[in-house]
Amino acid sequence: MIEIVPMAEEHINGVVTLEEATFSIPWTRADFEREVRENTMAIYYVALMDGRVVGYAGMWHVVTEGHITNVGVLEEVRCEGIGSMLMEKLIEKALEKEMTGITLEVRMGNRPAQALYHKYGFKAEGIRKNYYPDTKEDAIIMWKYFPDAEGASL
Repeated sequence: MIEIVPMAEEHINGVVTLEEATFSIPWTRADFEREVRENTMAIYYVALMDGRVVGYAGMWHVVTEGHITNVGVLEEVRCEGIGSMLMEKLIEKALEKEMTGITLEVRMGNRPAQALYHKYGFKAEGIRKNYYPDTKEDAIIMWKYFPDAEGASL
């Protein structure tokens, strides 16, 4: 059974292990410690399976918007709905905090992640050229607007 809970310091070791196994430019332990301890804009959740971190997702609440910073799921448990559970939790929190929308960047070649974001109503709205320093790959800027938010568009 998967449990989604707010990320706490006790989860950082598992998140760092997942981060290093998943991303070509991983965030550091210090990055996650700062997010949990100091960043008042940060909202992070972890997916736990038998107490082990198997996924995590985070966003920053910036004024009236959410900016998704990271979404990661261990390769061995991908395609089991964990990414969806994490996205649903972020969207639920964004609605609770009355955000007008959520944005993120995703690698042009990361089709599985794009499919997940499309599933939740995110739409491509721009490109960041050469965004990823390791490969100079472009990023797609995606947005999900909430229809009840003042001035939001569908």
